[in-house]
Order: sequence, then structure tokens, then C-alpha cells
Amino acid sequence: MQSYDYSNREGVDPISWARFEELSRSLAERLEGCQLDLVVGVARGGLFPATAVACALRCEFYPVRLSRREGDEVRHPHPVWRVPVSDSVEGRRVAVIDDMADTGETLEAVRREVSSRGASSVVTAALVCHSWASPAPGFSALQSDALVLFPWDREVLVEGEWIPHPELESALKLQDRE
Repeated sequence: MQSYDYSNREGVDPISWARFEELSRSLAERLEGCQLDLVVGVARGGLFPATAVACALRCEFYPVRLSRREGDEVRHPHPVWRVPVSDSVEGRRVAVIDDMADTGETLEAVRREVSSRGASSVVTAALVCHSWASPAPGFSALQSDALVLFPWDREVLVEGEWIPHPELESALKLQDRE
């Protein structure tokens, strides 16, 4: 499966801010037994659930950034590191959290890097996970093969006007044709 291949989605699942809160709480409940010391959130979208979980579990929080995107456009076939893992993970129990596990490649890359920096244990988690994610995260709040529309990137601001995100608009048109 190729990342951002929207032709394989089955339906559309718009996530509201209220549902985001429910899913974040569910993810925190699933992770509570891991007795985490620290959460690593994958920027950009993963910072939303990672922050919510870190706050709920009263854990330290550190962001990382790796992405196939430059600006807001997909430019790379594999994630490229932009902000590295903090040395603070050494000796700590860590959860790596992203908003979506699509291919599973991003979470796995961060997991490997956190492990290599000496974390005592590392688990992966995503707010939403597609069935084809490989490797799948250890924890997720929702498994769905739908086109998931998160509240933080449904619309973008262009010249003072809020418009539907062009990438999602194209993906929605694919859904209408099928």
C-alpha cells in the first residue's frame, strides 16, 4: 500500500472535535497500563492526540517531525526526518503517537529511533489505524479503512478565506466516483 493512496478507502469518516476527544480518551485508557514516562508525538497531525494522551496520563511530552511532505505537498516516497528524537527518552517508558497509521512506516521509524536512543520500552499508538498498516501500531482508538477527515485539516486558510483542503477535496471526489 502506498501512503496517501485514497482510492482504496471505503467510505468517509469525518471526525468532529467531540469525537476526537472521545477517541483520545479511549487511547489514553488503552495506554494507561503501560505506565508511561514520556510521550513522543509525531508532528504535525499526531501532536493533537499525543498532547491529549500525555496530558491525560500526566506524562512528559516531546515532539518529533518526519514526513513525506514539504510544505503541505507529498514530495517523498518515505518519511524524511526534520526534528529528531530527544535524548530525554533514554531509560524511559515511551509511547510514540501519531494521528493516523496508514502504511505504518512513520510510527516504525520513530519507534526504532526511540529504541536506539536507549528507551527502556517503546510502544506505538495511533488515534486511527488502517487495516493495511504494517507494522500496525500496538494501540489504536479506531480501526477504519474509510477516508478519515480530522478536524484540524479539513479546511485551510487561503487569502483570508477558509476553503476545503484541496488534497481532501480530491480524495472525496474519488469516493464519489466509486
